[in-house]
Amino acid sequence: MPTILATADFLTAPGIILDVRSPAEYQQGHIPGAISFPLFTNEERAVVGTCYKQKGRDEAIEIGLAIAGPKLAPFVAQAKQLAPDRILRIHCWRGGMRSGSMAWLMETAGFRVFVLDKGYKGFRHWVRETLATPKPILTLGGMTGTGKTAILHALAAQGEQILDLEKYAHHRGSSYGNLGLPPQPSTEQFENVTAMEWVMLRPDRPVWVEAESRMVGTCRIADELFRQMMMAPVLQVERSRDERISLLLKDYGSIDRNELIVATERLRKRLGSDRTQEAVNLIAQGNLAAAIEIVLNYYDRTYVYDLKRRDVPIYSVNVSGLSSEESAALLIETARQLFPIKHLQQYEIISSSSLPVKE
Repeated sequence: MPTILATADFLTAPGIILDVRSPAEYQQGHIPGAISFPLFTNEERAVVGTCYKQKGRDEAIEIGLAIAGPKLAPFVAQAKQLAPDRILRIHCWRGGMRSGSMAWLMETAGFRVFVLDKGYKGFRHWVRETLATPKPILTLGGMTGTGKTAILHALAAQGEQILDLEKYAHHRGSSYGNLGLPPQPSTEQFENVTAMEWVMLRPDRPVWVEAESRMVGTCRIADELFRQMMMAPVLQVERSRDERISLLLKDYGSIDRNELIVATERLRKRLGSDRTQEAVNLIAQGNLAAAIEIVLNYYDRTYVYDLKRRDVPIYSVNVSGLSSEESAALLIETARQLFPIKHLQQYEIISSSSLPVKE
C-alpha cells in the first residue's frame, strides 16, 4: 500500500513528484518542481467527467479503465526513466481515484510510492495557510530606477533573507515589467511558488521584500501576505534623477523599440495623450533617456501615492553613487540599528491579526 502523507510531509519526502492531473489542470497551477504525468489528456478527462455526471460512477470508471489500459506499460517505462531510484510522490486533484490508480500501478511495478493526502486541493489549502504565517518583514522601497531589485539580490548575497516576488511573477511591476522576461504564470502558480519560498524563511530573522502594489503584472499577491507587507516598516532608497535614468537605460536600452512603444501606449490614459505621444516619438527617435524622463513623472506620482497609503514608519536611505553591494551593506547596517528583531516582531503580530485563511 502507498504511504499517504499530509502536505508538509509530502513536500519533504524523497522522490520526484508526478502530477497525474490533466495538462490543463497542471498548467493552471501545480506544485513547484512537479512533473506533469497525466493519466488522461484534457479531452479524455472531459469524456470521463461527462460520463460520471450523466451515467454515474461505475460507467465512468469503466470508460476510464478503457482509456488508461493501453497506457499502463508506457507509464511504467516512463516512470523508470524519470525515477531510477524507484521512489515516487504522486498526487491528483483530491487524492482520489487518479492518484490511487497510478500509485497501485507503480507499486505493482516495484516503486516505493507516497501519495498526497487530499491531493492538490490539500496543497492549495497549505499554500494559503503558509502565506498567512507571520514573519518579520522589511520593505525595500524606492522610486522607479533606484535599483531596488539589484539591491535585493545583493542583500541575499550578503546573507539576508529575501522574498523576490518580481522573480516569481516574471515581471518588474510596471507597464514595461514583462519586457525580456518569460510569460507570467497564473496567479495560482505565483502563490504556489511564493508559499514554497516563504515556508523556507526563518521567523527569527527579517525578510526583505520590495514595495509592490497588490498586482505584479497580472499576478495578484495573496491577501494573507499582502497585508503583512502593507504593515511592515519601509527603508526607502534614494538616488538622484540622473542616476535613476542611467540605471533604467541599462535595464531597457537593449529592448526592441517597438516593444517599448507598445508598453508606453498602455500608459496613455494615465500619462495623458500628449505626454504619451511625446514619449513614443522620443523612443522612435532613439532618445530613450528623454522618454524615460517623461514616464518617470507618472511613476513617481504613483509611488508617492502608494507610500502614503502605508501607515508605517518610512526611513530614507541615500544610496546615490553606491553600487548594489554597497547599498545593501548600508541597508543592513541601518536596519540593525533601527529594528532589533524583537521590535520587528511587533509588526509581525499586528500584521497577522484577524486575517482569515481562504480555502
